[in-house]
Amino acid sequence: MTNDVIADVQGRTGRIRLNRPAAIHALNTPMCAAMLAALESWRVDTRVEAVLIDHAPSPDDDPKKSRGFCAGGDIRMLATSGAADGVEARQFFHTEYQMNHKLFTYVKPVIAFMDGITMGGGVGISLPCQYRVATENTRLAMPETGIGLFPDVGGGWYLSRLPGRMGQFLALTGHRLDGAECLALGLATHYLPAAALDAAKARIVADPSAIEAILADLSVAPPAAKILVHQPAIDRLFAADTLETVFAALAADPSDWARAQSALLSSKSPQTMKVSLRLLHEGAQMRDFAAEMRQEYAVGCRVVQRHDFIEGVRAVIIDKDNAPRWNPATPEEVSDHLINQIFAPLPDDEAWTPHN
Repeated sequence: MTNDVIADVQGRTGRIRLNRPAAIHALNTPMCAAMLAALESWRVDTRVEAVLIDHAPSPDDDPKKSRGFCAGGDIRMLATSGAADGVEARQFFHTEYQMNHKLFTYVKPVIAFMDGITMGGGVGISLPCQYRVATENTRLAMPETGIGLFPDVGGGWYLSRLPGRMGQFLALTGHRLDGAECLALGLATHYLPAAALDAAKARIVADPSAIEAILADLSVAPPAAKILVHQPAIDRLFAADTLETVFAALAADPSDWARAQSALLSSKSPQTMKVSLRLLHEGAQMRDFAAEMRQEYAVGCRVVQRHDFIEGVRAVIIDKDNAPRWNPATPEEVSDHLINQIFAPLPDDEAWTPHN
């Protein structure tokens, strides 16, 4: 088992701690495999009544403010693999999505503590859990379109089920939500002060049958959810499932907020913004989470080897010039044929399958 994940049984609780602080606990394949193995082991272990997922503290963490729960996936590895044969990237996605699906279908209560940065792969760990704890430090986002990727790990399922067009807004812009906003949108189930987390975890380990009561006892009233002020504008301006129509709606709106969103979208990958809109449109109609994962795997296998992802990682992660040269460069140049190719099902012998 990798040292990047600490998995053990404490009392009657299985505990998974992400332990890769230098990368803000970004996931790699061995981490996903270790989590999957622990979950499968505890699934049939009568000693374990619940599972708790959090992150190990970093030596340089402010004790009052965690840097992050999980910053996403191993983007550099994915880009390096995508620029070659894509085998390592596909292996990562396959294992990660099996872990996501295992959490989604888990028979025992799972509690995720989303303290600090919770992005990409971190969202994929936390949102399947029955209990999702946000704090004043939480910053949750799916910022993938900024690097030529798309909101995967179940993003097509979760985001498409948010109120109104909030999911489409979050998928396209990568907007960061704070803990209060996560609670208001149902992405978190509880809002606790970060100072109460150690007590919450200790009490859950001592009595996992009392999770509901423990979290309710330690919850506090959150600040106002600022994003809700913009819900009417989001529902109106992001109403379309075609990217060109979204841009046109934003251009026709004279408000400063609409202009800011238009400028933000202009910096994202047109290809993966179109991928994201289609993903949410189809995700809303998926029969189950396994079908969602199967589709996202097919899309991910293709997108990770396309120009925009490799270029996005170069611009944002490697060279840090923040000036990606997208190709196709405009929404109009991203053809329906290209999107259809990206979404085509994989042959059965290459497709994603749940963990047995």
